[in-house]
Amino acid sequence: MSAPRTYRRPRGLSNSAVQFEMLPEIAPGVRPATRQETLTVGVVAVVAGFFALSIAARNGLMLLYGDAVAHLAKARGLIDTNTPGLGQLGSVWLPLPHLLMLPFIGRMDWWQNGMAGAWPSVLCYIVSVMGMFRLARRLMAPRWAMVATAFFGLNANLLYLSSTAMTEPLFLCLIVWITLLAMEFADAVRSAAIRKVTGHMLLLGFLVLAATMTRYDGWILGAAVWSVVLWHLVKAPAVGRQVMQGFAVFTILALAGPLWWFWYEHTYSHDWLDFMRGPYSAEAIDRRTSPPGSHKYWGWHNPAWALMLYARTAQVDAAAWEFGWLVAAAALWASWKAWYSKLNKVWLLLWLPLPFYVYSESYGSVPIFIPQLYPHSYYNSRYGMEMLPVLAVFLAYALGELTERFGEATPLVRQLAQPLALMAVVLNTIWMLHQTPLVLKEAQVNSRPRLALEEPLAKQLMTLAHGLPILMEASDHVGAVQQAGIPLKQTIQPSDYYLWRDAMQAPAQSAAYVISIGDDDVAKAVKAHPEGLTELMILCTTNQPCVRIYQSDRYKGGPVR
Repeated sequence: MSAPRTYRRPRGLSNSAVQFEMLPEIAPGVRPATRQETLTVGVVAVVAGFFALSIAARNGLMLLYGDAVAHLAKARGLIDTNTPGLGQLGSVWLPLPHLLMLPFIGRMDWWQNGMAGAWPSVLCYIVSVMGMFRLARRLMAPRWAMVATAFFGLNANLLYLSSTAMTEPLFLCLIVWITLLAMEFADAVRSAAIRKVTGHMLLLGFLVLAATMTRYDGWILGAAVWSVVLWHLVKAPAVGRQVMQGFAVFTILALAGPLWWFWYEHTYSHDWLDFMRGPYSAEAIDRRTSPPGSHKYWGWHNPAWALMLYARTAQVDAAAWEFGWLVAAAALWASWKAWYSKLNKVWLLLWLPLPFYVYSESYGSVPIFIPQLYPHSYYNSRYGMEMLPVLAVFLAYALGELTERFGEATPLVRQLAQPLALMAVVLNTIWMLHQTPLVLKEAQVNSRPRLALEEPLAKQLMTLAHGLPILMEASDHVGAVQQAGIPLKQTIQPSDYYLWRDAMQAPAQSAAYVISIGDDDVAKAVKAHPEGLTELMILCTTNQPCVRIYQSDRYKGGPVR
């Protein structure tokens, strides 16, 4: 038996002129959001997103994360290096975030100030807030869907990340919309709406492709979504037989991202698993940064501690002070209630980041440090943001359930509960901003040593002769080149494979200036081939390697064009 339908008359139209929009009721008081409702939420998200962007730009917060600087450099390298093209994407970070920056990265000022990465992020923020409202409307009444959307969209950490080149806004947008479309797909299968089933499978395929080209947890998400689609088609064989071609296309799209990345790694790095075992992989970085003979970090080969650490990180990312405990408890209780309701169980996809990061901490060389737990420092706290959608949805769901339970005896509770919840969400945001959001605090703390080196180096780079090539291993400190406004094609870096290889054998003949940082490969090349090089300056800062700037007496070329 089909679900009952309600009808909504658009404003401004008479009964004789109206075209009714049929809205199937999922549960009492629960139905899909209308386009007008979604657009209204989108307008509010635009205001919030651009307000956060303006604050971050005015206060110089957009480039605090070294990863944000590196993401921008990867995108810039696609068009501005000695060897532009796909080979500049690197071997660890997946490519979609850098490809989305391409329309903006060509402007030198947008590369320098970080706006090239902020435009895609703020757009993803807006779309994710709209998706959150639509997702919440399929699980709860409108008033509580507004609470879920506000808790998500006004999160101070998310607002900050949406002004940077980090990948979290994009991936959160994909998580929300993939879960929403998977729920709509499941409902379409139940109602045997063949065209809708096929259309949603294709949309899911493209979104899964985007997720698998954004972050590696997208690979797990993609596998889970494929399993959800297959399960529902198997349960409805009559529908499944009619959409087999669509399912085949969906499967190809779901596999395309990982398969393309394996091909890319094999082609450009000569190791199809270079992202897992190469010199820039998480495991290799962890080996370099861990003291010899250390026991790694808490959570290493300890899933119980990793679970506590990741759950605690998600709590602190979501709520101010210690209210994260209440948010997490409410989300767990509401998930249990939703499991036994008539709602479809596809919302379980929102919980996938929890097992993924517990495993990654325990066995994937991905440490997370927050000041609330030993060793009381800052590292990868932003990973807890992936739990924000599930915490937002099920916090609001729990409040709705409690209001229904106690509101029958006290009508005043039913009337005031939702306005008070919205007020609490706003106060939570204000409190987080007053304390400095965890993700922003990590960026501020960890950027100080890097900026202490890059800022004086950038000033010296600006004094060098304009346009002449610079030999420099800039991967770890490309921010100095960025601040100086020097095109990447003016530098010779390891990503310029053949130029770099030749420059290591004859540095003085390859570039007008040679810059070594600590004991890097350039320093080793200078030590092996010092002829023709004159040392101009040494820059040393606390807790950072010394930088040596040399001028070549043998370089015969002209400025880079």
